[in-house]
Amino acid sequence: MLKIDSHTHILPRVMPKWSEKFGYGGFIHLEVSRPGFANMMRDDLFFREISSNCWNAEERIEEYGKAGVQVQVVSTIPVMFSYWAKAQDAADLARFLNDHLAQIVRDHPKHYVGLASVPMQDTDLAIEVLHEAHVAGLQGVQIGSNVNGLNLGYPRFASFYEACEELGMSLFIHPWDMMGKADMEKYWLPWLVGMPAETSRAACSMIFAGVLDKHPRLRVLFSHAGGSFLPTIGRIKHGHACRPDLVAIDNENAPDTYLGKFWVDSITHDPRLLRYILEMQGSDRICMGTDYPFPLGDLEFGQFMEEMGLNESARMQLFSGSVLSWLGMDASHFD
Repeated sequence: MLKIDSHTHILPRVMPKWSEKFGYGGFIHLEVSRPGFANMMRDDLFFREISSNCWNAEERIEEYGKAGVQVQVVSTIPVMFSYWAKAQDAADLARFLNDHLAQIVRDHPKHYVGLASVPMQDTDLAIEVLHEAHVAGLQGVQIGSNVNGLNLGYPRFASFYEACEELGMSLFIHPWDMMGKADMEKYWLPWLVGMPAETSRAACSMIFAGVLDKHPRLRVLFSHAGGSFLPTIGRIKHGHACRPDLVAIDNENAPDTYLGKFWVDSITHDPRLLRYILEMQGSDRICMGTDYPFPLGDLEFGQFMEEMGLNESARMQLFSGSVLSWLGMDASHFD
């Protein structure tokens, strides 16, 4: 059975020191920490240690092969988005990352699909970089759950969504710059609480603003199983109904009518939650995802789904059919 991981991250092994290149701080660069490992540094501050499977394309293929997974959809690590930076600098950084991804896809077309980065702080420039990425062979684009505090339903992003539709570029939405982060650093709460909330924020803002109605050909995947959106859809629907003066001001359609009109990945870590999401979304809108190679991801490559006793049709959708429909690709591409 063809298996495709819809949610993985990768970086170039060698990057410029962007802070030196651009003349101001805040950017991530890599420093070798020990053999096979590197530190992600924000200027002189340690951010995270990563290992060679975060940059070595061949090592990743071997590791995935051992788990019976043939294809990885790769995107950058969200901390690289740099929406806070000067737009042209963020565009230069995005082009560097996109060129790296495009080369990986050219070198390993049966094993990799690439998602671009774009400077969302400048919509016109983001569209320009999106077009370049499309020409380079990338299949979609990854954006953050907010852009410098602006929700994704803001009208200024409409032309970007139109460009994604016109180019047939899939849209992957990943939490970043989590709300309340400064108030809850202890216990890793930005990742455990903030990330699910950020993804729900993105889904709610797009639905309430009517983005999915205005852009019916937009193929959107919300990461981490949609965050807290699907588990709290009852509350969200009730809020829309009981306070339309606050919630339904731009879209009268009930939020639950959009179930099955977008995709989510399978990163739940819990078969009970995945069964609930299957009931909400249907297997044709849930894509196997791992968040590889990071420890908060599903580093058993969907093994828990294999153990759920799902029928063959549902398994085929979860492991490849859904992600192929989201990407707008055919399985024959990977023959």
